Amino acid sequence: MKIINTDKSPKAIGPYSQAVKFNQLLFTSGQIPIEPSTGLMVSQNFKDQVYQCLINIKGILEEENLSLNHIIKLTVYVVDLNNFSQLNEVFKDFFKGNYPARSAVEVSRLPKDSQVEIEAVCSYEN
Repeated sequence: MKIINTDKSPKAIGPYSQAVKFNQLLFTSGQIPIEPSTGLMVSQNFKDQVYQCLINIKGILEEENLSLNHIIKLTVYVVDLNNFSQLNEVFKDFFKGNYPARSAVEVSRLPKDSQVEIEAVCSYEN
């Protein structure tokens, strides 16, 4: 097992790692829409928040010389499932048709009152 830490994504806000490599898999912790350099929420706009979560995941992947194509599965937590169509719009734009498997779950609240949190499972094999 290898612990992954990078300045390309926000620092953990609790006692956990940004990501963990186990065998040929990488598991990210849930990413909320915090801008790494400022430590602040990117915006209150839902789509901006989704983009930032994905950018934060991408930063973790880059630390391990991986790309978006290495993502196997994403789990998305949202506080309002009425934003599902906006979520899909961001995913279409961000992934350009090479979509990983995904679950989307509505929850009552997320850290720092974020509207969205996304975690990833990735493979080191392509």
